[in-house]
Amino acid sequence: MCFAGKTENNELDKIMNKIDIEVSEVGLRDGLQSISQIMPTEDKKRWIKALALAGIPEIEVGSFVPARIFPQLADTMDVAQYARTIEGLKVAVLVPNLKGAEQAIMARVNKLTIPFSVSETHSLRNVNRTHVQMLNEVKNIVELIRRLPIDERPTIEGALSTAFGCSIEGSVPEDRVVELAVALMEAGCDEVGLSDTTGYANPVQVKRLIGKVWSAIGREHLTGIHLHNTRGQGLANVLAAVEVGLTTIDSSMGGIGGCPAAPGASGNIVTEDLVFLLEAMGLKTGIDFDRLIAARNVVATALPDVELYGFTPDAGLPLSSPPHIKRNLDFYP
Repeated sequence: MCFAGKTENNELDKIMNKIDIEVSEVGLRDGLQSISQIMPTEDKKRWIKALALAGIPEIEVGSFVPARIFPQLADTMDVAQYARTIEGLKVAVLVPNLKGAEQAIMARVNKLTIPFSVSETHSLRNVNRTHVQMLNEVKNIVELIRRLPIDERPTIEGALSTAFGCSIEGSVPEDRVVELAVALMEAGCDEVGLSDTTGYANPVQVKRLIGKVWSAIGREHLTGIHLHNTRGQGLANVLAAVEVGLTTIDSSMGGIGGCPAAPGASGNIVTEDLVFLLEAMGLKTGIDFDRLIAARNVVATALPDVELYGFTPDAGLPLSSPPHIKRNLDFYP
């Protein structure tokens, strides 16, 4: 089965920019939605600017969901429109339905991510829709996007949540993940992503599931993964994903976030630790460590009551760091 989409252009961009792995920052959405403290809009903008200056190529800046459910994300339109003024930055948002997609189009974002839970119980709790209803929603969003001029169409990603297990249902059959990946592509998505929403994944499982999905829809339509560190397996799973050939990794600054609809699903992987891991391995991310820590300081100042995680920010860069990541050590303890 062959699917045509925009992912090939994304891969070409990485080659032209000499980036081996693209780090997609999700703290402004997945991070902030999981904490009670609301970050002021102007602080979000400062955070986005600092991340862009650090070289983060893609930021998921929010989600178009009702403010009564997620007041932390009520300013997503304003934040997204600001982010779009930053040259070269890819701006992503999460949209659970057609109404959200309409708002995303108004904001002129580069990428829409549609959450599609492989666990139907989680889908009902997270977006109040069955699989059939969500596939219809995806088709409606695709139809909406295809009415736009080609050069104005955002990329559509179907994010397969709970792909490695569900804290409500338990194990999730891998064949079901593959079936839904195919269904999302047939519905018109440009690409799919795998999400370890509940932090259940292990490296062997990550490699195996990536291979199965690739066999069904093609390598070019699955390039990214969203991992949680709930059980301390986050970076091990990153290594597994990178070893088999994925080129985009989601992460959250300070490791903030999780999934409010999945009990116990805390702990995004830490952007700062992820960047150090990749760069120490000789993989280019295009990210400047000094400026990344400066962006972390924006978050720490804006959210003084929120605990930020990460080993690298606390320990600092080792003296033996490769020259390309050994920066001004005055930024570190």
